[in-house]
Amino acid sequence: MNYSNHKSGYAAIIGKPNAGKSTLMNRILGAKISITTHKAQTTRHQVVGIFSDEHTQIIFLDTPGVITPKYELQKAMMKTVERARSDADVILFIYDPTDTHPTDEVIELLQSIQKPIILVVNKIDAIDQAAAQQKVAAVEGRMRFNSVHFVSATRGDGIEELMADIRSLLLPGPPLYPKEDLSEHPIRFFVSELIREQIFLQFHEEIPYSCTVDVISYAEDDEIDKINAEIIVNRKSQKGMLIGKGGSAIKELGIKSRESIEYFIGKKVFLELHVKVREKWREKENWVRNLGY
Repeated sequence: MNYSNHKSGYAAIIGKPNAGKSTLMNRILGAKISITTHKAQTTRHQVVGIFSDEHTQIIFLDTPGVITPKYELQKAMMKTVERARSDADVILFIYDPTDTHPTDEVIELLQSIQKPIILVVNKIDAIDQAAAQQKVAAVEGRMRFNSVHFVSATRGDGIEELMADIRSLLLPGPPLYPKEDLSEHPIRFFVSELIREQIFLQFHEEIPYSCTVDVISYAEDDEIDKINAEIIVNRKSQKGMLIGKGGSAIKELGIKSRESIEYFIGKKVFLELHVKVREKWREKENWVRNLGY
């Protein structure tokens, strides 16, 4: 294979919670590998998405939104942001012009990074162009960018131009992963993420933020894949909420999760869900580590 005209490298996606990082990632890859909900702080892991075409391979590092850490889980999330800072060849700063809160934490983090930074202004389908320009001018007044792109991750506007720009900043080199790969995560990882996404969609208040999902077993078969997963909660009262009256809530969660997993893997699934209490798991470093953060 001749890779003389081939380019490859890493692009980190950094931004505030809910700026549309995961939606952008899914749009670029044409596949749903980052869970997306309207609630902030859904992404906890650094999901790696791999974009490949004939002459390019871009490995995207999708980082959790930049926040000030409050407990062990958030500290682990911020470590992935730091890792992106060291691994990336180019940084995409995803900016939401409809957000009324300042982006100081992200700008402070980016000011200390000596790498090409592209400002990606997302959600342009949701804001008047002049208002967006005004907001962007304020951000540009605070730091220097290689370029600015206006995109809509949900509609796909401006994505092609953005991809060409990222490619222009990468160095020549062979692909780093097999071309057919979309991610380096195993299928079990995506199963746990899809269940977690349904928890975010179905439950409110503190429940989604207090849960994590552990896939205990995944048995592949020709006809149907059998999956056994545990939902781990922070305290006893949350267990009752997750199970619901007469098991109604966990039943609904199981149905929706199974549909979402079947769509993702393209085959039938038998899914068994159990709820386990691990008192204050988010605050205990060894628990956070054991659960893969």
